[in-house]
Amino acid sequence: MKCPQCGTENSDKTWQCPCGHYFVSAGPASLETTGEATDAVRRVHQPDDGAGRRFASDYASTDQSTLEPPLAPAAPIPSEPINTRLSFHGDGSTLFSIHLANIIFTICTLGIYYFWGKAKVRRYVYGQTELAGDRFDYHGTGKELMLGSFKAMLLFGGTGLLYQLMFGASSNPVFRTLSVLLFYAMLALIIPIAIVGTQRFRLSRTSWRSIRFSFRGHARELITQYVRDMLFMMITLSLYYPFFQNNLRKFVVFNSYFGSQPFDYDGEGWDLFRYFALMLLLIIPTFGLYWFWYTAQKHRYYWEHTSFGQAKFRSTMRGGELAGIKISNFFLIIFTMGLAYPWAVARSVRYQVECLTMYGPVNLDSIFQQASAATATGEGLVDMLDAGILDIDFGF
Repeated sequence: MKCPQCGTENSDKTWQCPCGHYFVSAGPASLETTGEATDAVRRVHQPDDGAGRRFASDYASTDQSTLEPPLAPAAPIPSEPINTRLSFHGDGSTLFSIHLANIIFTICTLGIYYFWGKAKVRRYVYGQTELAGDRFDYHGTGKELMLGSFKAMLLFGGTGLLYQLMFGASSNPVFRTLSVLLFYAMLALIIPIAIVGTQRFRLSRTSWRSIRFSFRGHARELITQYVRDMLFMMITLSLYYPFFQNNLRKFVVFNSYFGSQPFDYDGEGWDLFRYFALMLLLIIPTFGLYWFWYTAQKHRYYWEHTSFGQAKFRSTMRGGELAGIKISNFFLIIFTMGLAYPWAVARSVRYQVECLTMYGPVNLDSIFQQASAATATGEGLVDMLDAGILDIDFGF
């Protein structure tokens, strides 16, 4: 028998090909199938995926008197146990050479090479990040980033121009107030579009073991959620902030996929609110330093409530370590007048990556590629709006 899936000849006439496909012989059989055997065949070939469904339709039209009885029930595809901490193999020296070349080419091309340099840095950082013996890949290009930034510039620039025209059209305080409110309303629409566009582009350009990630959320869904949460933030004088962050994290993770397998998130805003309330109490007495402890707590909570099938995540990030990395990087960059920036980037990435562990069974054989199209417009919008100022934290 020849497997219709991969074409392999199956000389011993077993019911499962080495590639995992189930099939039956269409040729003459040496045994007649009893009713019990037919039922067993149906149980073994219970459809659970595309191949199984195709087989079921073929089986229904097959003369059952020509079927051979099954030799044994098919063994389930084993899940691969993954219990490993992510690692980062990059170093500041290599990043410095990339950074220096990017500066030179950017100056020579009057800024145009900036986008290619950004893609090159990201490709290096992703390529030096490893999980379970395999490294990630980044497939984005400078051309995509440049076109995305131009589109974002037109969208954001048009919004700003409209605001200026409306604000300057009249000196009436009521009209000017309405102009300001309209401008912020338009920003409330642009920011969710930027978030969705950024996630869709970055994940679609990232792969591991030759399978790409993807993001399947829609901007209209996030716009509704974002506007609602911003109103709650205004009503509660920002006390709703941890719920806003949790809802945003849930939206991002729930719509993220690796191939055909989705991620999941089960965190609750009330859990984060406890961390947030403690931060409000300690942020002034600690001269703002407790923000690092709050960030680390939030990072640990995000990942401990994120799952991938049966696999879980664990973060070991601590506030003291994060503060040490960030503060020392700041003075390192200041005292070297920016020359040590690549080493600061390598230190930050290494710490964040190596704090993360993935553990549990992962059925990699059941994951298949599902391509999705994406542009870099959202990426450009996030650059213009400055995600650091917006404090959009996905926990990645």
